[in-house]
Amino acid sequence: MTIKIRPHAKERMQERGAKEEEVIKTVEVGEKFPARFGRTGFRHNFVFDEMWRGKKYYTKQIEVFAVEEGKDWVAITVLVKYF
Repeated sequence: MTIKIRPHAKERMQERGAKEEEVIKTVEVGEKFPARFGRTGFRHNFVFDEMWRGKKYYTKQIEVFAVEEGKDWVAITVLVKYF
């Protein structure tokens, strides 16, 4: 299985503070759930314990919305939540 990341998803990753390895791990081991428009969502929490935009957070949650193409997953967009 290969995980591809579309340019839109890469832009969102940069804006929201997600790293490529976090996105890949989220698809590989994260909680899988159905999403709108026939997409699949993946969710995974990472230990963060860092500052993001001037505030300290201990957890970073990555959500990846993807479509399946053959045996591969293609990330359409990425959301990041800090808490």
